[in-house]
Amino acid sequence: MLPLEIRRRTREMSPIDARHRLKERPFEYKIYKNSTIQIYHEHKPVMILKESQARMLMEKLKGADEDEVQLILAKITGNFKRGNERTFHK
Repeated sequence: MLPLEIRRRTREMSPIDARHRLKERPFEYKIYKNSTIQIYHEHKPVMILKESQARMLMEKLKGADEDEVQLILAKITGNFKRGNERTFHK
């Protein structure tokens, strides 16, 4: 295992979206009248946020550009960075 200092430097130097998947804009969201937000990944629903979670997301998205929105949605939905996304079957 690498020393802590080297691990930190490596993590800081590596880009967040090394594979440039967020440039493809895979995430979308829709806000409903009852203050519910549904998040989609590649046009498939992956998460529903209600009440306080939805309000916190709206605060984070306020004033964010499209790249930041994609990153925020990726972080909220889980571990989309390592390729182990959940798959939903109909």
